[in-house]
Amino acid sequence: MKDIQNQIDNRQVNIDRVGIKGIRYPITVLDRANQFQHTIATINMYVDLPHTVKGTHMSRFVELLHVFREEVSIKSFSYIMDRMKEKLNAESARIEVRFPYFVEKQAPISQAKGLMDYQCGFIATGGKDGAVDIVMEVSVPITSVCPCSKEISEYGAHNQRGQVQLRVRFDGLIWLEEMISLVEKSASSELYSILKRVDEKEVTEQGYENPKFVEDIVRDIALALEKIENVTWYELSVENFESIHNHSAYAYVISSDSTKCD
Repeated sequence: MKDIQNQIDNRQVNIDRVGIKGIRYPITVLDRANQFQHTIATINMYVDLPHTVKGTHMSRFVELLHVFREEVSIKSFSYIMDRMKEKLNAESARIEVRFPYFVEKQAPISQAKGLMDYQCGFIATGGKDGAVDIVMEVSVPITSVCPCSKEISEYGAHNQRGQVQLRVRFDGLIWLEEMISLVEKSASSELYSILKRVDEKEVTEQGYENPKFVEDIVRDIALALEKIENVTWYELSVENFESIHNHSAYAYVISSDSTKCD
């Protein structure tokens, strides 16, 4: 049969990324507590396309998912990059894998156990030199109490849910749980899926005694990341969904020793 994709194109336009986007697929992720965790990922896969070629072979991307579905790891990313470039005759490749990740947490006083879900992911890019760049993503819900409200109010202080978006580059092994825990410890208080009354009292009072602006949270996370030797780059943002305003409070920090991950 005629291969339309491999026909010559005369428009002289290189394509930086072409591929598939938004495919849902079962994967297995490394889990610090239980070795492995099964989840469903949303995956984007791209390669470059030179101006001389009309199109890429989209079906080959889906075929390649079988290569690494059993384990998402640094080793598997490096391998799949090489295979993508080989099978699609490309010089560069990129994979974006995002998935819900579950961590068992115990309530602070009753020790009741429940699962917290976090949106996590990896972005891997590889060039013609064979080097692979991997960025880990975690999205962590938090609680913050407003220091200004606590200072000026006679009764209590307003608090709100927030969301921390963290990306890191790293040298060696780093766990999703490690980054999640680092973020949670930098908030006024952590979130839990199960809280008894004694736990609710503890969490409420803990947050009240630890008020933080978004500026405080983003700075505390940045300082904690600077102490981890194998974190080579980070990008993070904190958004508080204000309880007494119809807008969010926001803060953003990127380390100065590398380029932004788009």
